[in-house]
Amino acid sequence: MPKTPLQMLLRGQNLLGYRHYADDVVERFVERAVKNGMDVFRVFDAMNDPRNMKAALQAVRSHGAHAQGTLSYTTSPAHTLQTWLDLTEQLLETGVDSIAIKDMSGILTPMAAFELVSEIKKRFEVRLHLHCHATTGMAEMALLKAIEAGVDGVDTAISSMSATYGHPATEALVATLAGTKYDTGLDILKLENIAAYFREVRKKYHAFEGQLKGYDSRILVAQVPGGMLTNLESQLKQQNAADRLDQVLAEIPRVREDLGFIPLVTPTSQIVGTQAVLNVLTGERYKTIAKETAGILKGEYGHTPVPVNAGLQARVLEGGAPVTCRPADLLKPELAELEADVKRQAQEKGIQLAGNAIDDVLTVALFPQIGLKFLENRHNPAAFEPLPQAEAAQPVAKAEKPAASGIYTVEVEGKAFVVKVSDGGDISQLTAAVPAASSAPVQAAAPAGAGTPVTAPLAGNIWKVIATEGQTVAEGDVLLILEAMKMETEIRAAQAGTVRGIAVKSGDAVAVGDTLMTLA
Repeated sequence: MPKTPLQMLLRGQNLLGYRHYADDVVERFVERAVKNGMDVFRVFDAMNDPRNMKAALQAVRSHGAHAQGTLSYTTSPAHTLQTWLDLTEQLLETGVDSIAIKDMSGILTPMAAFELVSEIKKRFEVRLHLHCHATTGMAEMALLKAIEAGVDGVDTAISSMSATYGHPATEALVATLAGTKYDTGLDILKLENIAAYFREVRKKYHAFEGQLKGYDSRILVAQVPGGMLTNLESQLKQQNAADRLDQVLAEIPRVREDLGFIPLVTPTSQIVGTQAVLNVLTGERYKTIAKETAGILKGEYGHTPVPVNAGLQARVLEGGAPVTCRPADLLKPELAELEADVKRQAQEKGIQLAGNAIDDVLTVALFPQIGLKFLENRHNPAAFEPLPQAEAAQPVAKAEKPAASGIYTVEVEGKAFVVKVSDGGDISQLTAAVPAASSAPVQAAAPAGAGTPVTAPLAGNIWKVIATEGQTVAEGDVLLILEAMKMETEIRAAQAGTVRGIAVKSGDAVAVGDTLMTLA
């Protein structure tokens, strides 16, 4: 598509990952993305900290692509019209080709859209775009009022892929503007052909769609972006707690306030959402603090709109000082080390890297576990789902393929079971799922004198085992790191003791309540 500009989202210093990367990695990623055909980079930062967008924006412009700075829209007692005007000015000083207002939760009211667009266009000479999700039902009206206020571009989706968690329908806006001074000139009949095509495409992904069928007014309070809402639904199902979504949605604004009224957009949406889930499922607020939550409290992600909860911050700092500089200033160049590490792993595992090996290096750098697994199976068709049978009258069984390790909930004759599947497809555990509304799973009693079991608070995969057999640990020491709901959760010792009977290793899948080790 040589005449179609390609656009991507870029999370500033996070790139596509969940941590800050050194400037040399940011520069090289942008260089490769432009070389591989990307034209427009919508650069945003979950904290709305312009320092975290500067390196990425400058890299985009230096490689001749379009740098679009982003206002991640949110509302709180700390956010006013002046907040957005100040951020716009800071982005323009950094150097951008355009500005986008990113309303990822669909909470931008039509009147607020009109005011915000009007004031930005009045004060600054800059091309302005608006991106709204349809989750709350206000997006179509917000786009229309923004158009009346002078916005230059708006994001829509073809009707068969629109609404609910997505964007307003393209055809609806085209019809609304037809015959006015804002007429788009787009042909509705041609758009219908496109809609018909994607109507069939969408059917393939029906199993992955969220529960939302219309609008969700809860989002006006919780401010949960569409993508975050589907993730929450999926994650709660994995934890056998699907019916606790309302409790989690009620907890999210409280966590967000504790973290300084940060916007909810990747990765902060995942961080706040995961912490809210932890608070609800453990029955005690902040009994477990996710590693990423601690990072925000420490200042590792940048400035928050207002100060974070002082008590929580003191707890995670443990006498240390918070980060006040640009977080990436504390990072040494890391690209050379990443290249060496990926090439070493490739040699050990017999992986053939791409001709441009740097692309594979960046893939693993941004997605350490998934990226490496992708490289291992890139030339293994059996590792991926089979091609659909175009003319099949009846659904056909999927071809046999090695199952990836993980935790799955399977419903059999109306009863839910938690199934643990290891690499290769072996089922190593099959237990009845605990009803979501019930209390925490009852643990099997440890043998007399065996000590206190350390159990998994969430279903997920073991990221790293820190403690060693026979090690003496103090209360609060990190024993292992669990990867659950896209976040890393540190499992700490609830008491002092000696580590015995480590039952897991890195990469193992665990269910809620599984015994990980024992403290004697």
